[in-house]
Amino acid sequence: MGSDTSPTPSQTQQDEIYTTLRQWFSLGRFAPGERLKIRDLAVLMGSGIMPVRAALQRLCADGAVVNIPNAGVAVPRLSPVEFDDLLKLRMLLEGEAAERGSALLGAAGKHTLQALVHTMDKALNDADAKAYLAANDAFHVLLYKAAGSPLLFGLIDTLWLKAGPVSNRLFDTTDALKVLNHAHAELVTAITKGDHYGVRQAVEKDIFVAGQYIRRALTHDRKDASPSAQQ
Repeated sequence: MGSDTSPTPSQTQQDEIYTTLRQWFSLGRFAPGERLKIRDLAVLMGSGIMPVRAALQRLCADGAVVNIPNAGVAVPRLSPVEFDDLLKLRMLLEGEAAERGSALLGAAGKHTLQALVHTMDKALNDADAKAYLAANDAFHVLLYKAAGSPLLFGLIDTLWLKAGPVSNRLFDTTDALKVLNHAHAELVTAITKGDHYGVRQAVEKDIFVAGQYIRRALTHDRKDASPSAQQ
């Protein structure tokens, strides 16, 4: 008889914690530069220390966190140059996934996208960053997974790990609240018309516009942290 390859309870718990933490990173629950304490996360997740430590090691390999000697792990900071590179890759890959997904999305999926646009509108009107980011995530996940390419979605998901921690900077200014949902509405209109390339353009616009607000915040942070600014 073959050996039992079923995951042990500890492996299953570690996988669940890892999956949850990945989602939290993608949704911007942790801020750039934030140090993550294993004991605090264990309490938050109602688990032991060991599975949390193992999950963080996996996230370190993913590039979501970095090891700080004698201080545990922390969320990495992105320089404006690194952020620009991330932005270009996101536009390239997400644009491709959006164009493919729009061609295969069914009627129920299209209806859900429209509903999520309304949810995001309400969140922006309420200045509710958490609700907006959650609906935004659901919107893009639905569209990209419709493309039917796990490899493509996996690459995008890895980029989201790096983009998530800076996503809350979208709400540093109320100016962003007025425009963040425009591209989503344009995307749904393009899907309705069967304009799949228009869907790609809408996603690229969405990422680019949001990126300019985030980049502005990152640049401002670096100026504040420069030696001349501290004199």
